[in-house]
Amino acid sequence: MKYFLIAGEASGDLHASNLMAALKEQDAEADFRFLGGDLMQAVGGTLVKHYRDMAFMGFIPVLLNLRTILNNMKACQEEIRQYRPDVVILIDYPGFNLKIAKYVKTQLGLPVYYYISPKIWAWKQYRIKDFRRYVDRMFCILPFEVEFFRNLDYPVDYVGNPSVDSVACYREKQAAGPDTFREDEQLDERPVLALLAGSRRQEIKDNLPTMLKGAAAFSGHDPPACDCRCSRLGTGILQAIYRRRGCEDRVRQNLSSPQP
Repeated sequence: MKYFLIAGEASGDLHASNLMAALKEQDAEADFRFLGGDLMQAVGGTLVKHYRDMAFMGFIPVLLNLRTILNNMKACQEEIRQYRPDVVILIDYPGFNLKIAKYVKTQLGLPVYYYISPKIWAWKQYRIKDFRRYVDRMFCILPFEVEFFRNLDYPVDYVGNPSVDSVACYREKQAAGPDTFREDEQLDERPVLALLAGSRRQEIKDNLPTMLKGAAAFSGHDPPACDCRCSRLGTGILQAIYRRRGCEDRVRQNLSSPQP
């Protein structure tokens, strides 16, 4: 089968790559074309557009990059039209993906599957109308979403949370040998606190300062008096925060983490 997938951010790239690997186990003839990232490309297939050129968040960034977004959308539509996949699989990223879903259903008549439902239980519940019109099957990763959508008279499939699977896979690998996490990340024996601010630059910029204030409660200092490791995307933002406090040297890029 021919699959066209769209993931517009780092987390989507991760989850879509795992989905592609699982599809290849079931479909030896699977052929992939996608908008995504390095992890999807590592699984195999044709990368049409990298998510680095797509991940705009917030009113002002979207407005400033509107021409790029519209060009990306037109290019995506044309790729799907020429490729004629057996199914189009959308991964979260609703602002872009729902517009593609409309085009695929109304202009091409192809099946549209949505993996990782947009969080309309938090905001923009009106998007349920688009789901009904343009999405053939919705696959959710949070258990309560099944009942939420049932109350909206929209059946969905709960397929488990890929983040849980990722943690379980990591722990399984760690159990097979000595735990080298602290050594790999050059950490001492102090407790480790994970702050998961997001996978897009604007998300990290908006969320991380507040999360650091919460983390300050563990050390009595603001920002927290500890050494910090981050992905490449978050390093510059965290350094800027710590620079204002005169302690930029506490921040180091985590070279073992996936890079955007």
